[in-house]
Amino acid sequence: MKLQRTQNVKYYVAASVALVTFILYLPALRNEFVYWDDNLYILENPHIRSLDAAFFRWAFFDFHAGNWHPLTWISHAVDYSLWGLNPLGHHLTNIVLHSANTFVVVLLVMRLIEVLKERTTERGALEFLSERTILITSGMTGLLFGLHPVHVESVAWVAERKDLLCTLFFLLSIITYTSYVRTGNHEGARADSFSRFLDRRYLVTVGFFLLALLSKPMAVTLPVVLLILDWYPLVRIRSFKTLWLASVEKLPFIALSICSSIMTILAQRAGNAVTSLGVVPLSARLLVAAKSLVAYLGKMLLPLNLIPYYPYPKEVSLLSIEYVLAIGLVIVITATCVVLVKKQKLWLTVWGYYMVTLVPVIGIIQVGNQSMADRYTYLPSLGPFLIAGLCVAWIAEKVIWGKRWNDRVRLISLSAILIFIASLIYLTTNQIGVWRNSVGLWTYIIDKNLEKDPFAYDYRGMVFYKTDQFDKAIEDFNEAIALDPQYAKAYYNRGSVFDEMGQLDKAIVDYKIAIALDPLYYEAYYYLDQALKKVGRLDEGVQ
Repeated sequence: MKLQRTQNVKYYVAASVALVTFILYLPALRNEFVYWDDNLYILENPHIRSLDAAFFRWAFFDFHAGNWHPLTWISHAVDYSLWGLNPLGHHLTNIVLHSANTFVVVLLVMRLIEVLKERTTERGALEFLSERTILITSGMTGLLFGLHPVHVESVAWVAERKDLLCTLFFLLSIITYTSYVRTGNHEGARADSFSRFLDRRYLVTVGFFLLALLSKPMAVTLPVVLLILDWYPLVRIRSFKTLWLASVEKLPFIALSICSSIMTILAQRAGNAVTSLGVVPLSARLLVAAKSLVAYLGKMLLPLNLIPYYPYPKEVSLLSIEYVLAIGLVIVITATCVVLVKKQKLWLTVWGYYMVTLVPVIGIIQVGNQSMADRYTYLPSLGPFLIAGLCVAWIAEKVIWGKRWNDRVRLISLSAILIFIASLIYLTTNQIGVWRNSVGLWTYIIDKNLEKDPFAYDYRGMVFYKTDQFDKAIEDFNEAIALDPQYAKAYYNRGSVFDEMGQLDKAIVDYKIAIALDPLYYEAYYYLDQALKKVGRLDEGVQ
């Protein structure tokens, strides 16, 4: 009876945190689709309009928008079948998924701490965490995951459904893996036998991992994450032999990761999204990656001035103080975690998890023209948030409920925690408003970035063009071209506006410039042909 009551309390805590998260994000239901991938994924995507055999064939075998994530396409198609192009329903699905992820985060943290207690007790260790401490730690970790403004981008942006789906199945895979570890004897005589691959919980773990990969390829890091957890807190890796056995156990996961990586590279190349080393050298990518590792931690600690788009820096140099400090801090954190490993393995586990889960999006393989993105922290943030949850639990146990401190200190500590949570709610609510509509989004990005970037002006210009505000559109395209005279897309887009306004001579000039800058720009060839035919220059149009 007591065990059942304890289990119920765990689910009540997880459900409460998920409910708070759901309520906080309800304002996002008023948001529109935004002209930034929402148009490619939903508004202008005819493939999701039906759930037939042709759609599923497209979802699994086409590289639309430079992506391969079949399960994400299926989720958008299901939403379209239910809601059409009403953004409310699409946003509702994102909010439900984020709330579900928060629920799972709370349960996962509880599960990992419980396994740690079991395994350390078996080995006679003195580590002990009370049930109350576990509830506070997991509840606070879940609150941070659900309420932190750094996650708004993944929830309030419909096109980032892939983050939410991938994380849900990624976390479920870890939970079922802990059940597999707890209930089976996979370290003794059976450890090197084939039978473990047929264990039901093992197969479910692999199944969830496959679903995560089909949602977003960022899940490819799960095999390494499981090995990290095998070391601590699951305490399965204690020698080279156990490391080898644990690695062999991950072979199916590794095979799936390789297949997903190949499909992703093919998709990104098909969409011309991968930046070559000739454009951005490896040395620059490593420097930007080090800076991003530190910057993400800063945004989790002090989530102010979050921007949906961080342009890639124009100059990257080891002589710059910001990159020197970033590299130094990464080295110091890593060294400190290694030094402390004999006393406490938690620090190295969390730091390893954080770095490993960021590897696919840290910029070593540069995709797009952003240096970093808040949405990339959705899964990696779980490590730092766990540390914060443990700190809050320690304060609660030692200060708020401890006998050592007087009532004033207890009140100050409790107030500080409540003010911190209230601040997160306030910042998250404001950040949700940033995604209200396309003009507001791109205006916010333009205003917040210290260095003007042609990408933002080009996108806002397209929003003005789509809403027949031609003069404003031309102003933004002019600004984009002034910032980057080699930006072929801005010339093409400005030509489209001139074309729509009937100023065909100007349109033809812009289309030709776009083609000169990008000889593979097939849309520019097509509309140049159409414009030339309109002015009677048929021979040129045929060419």
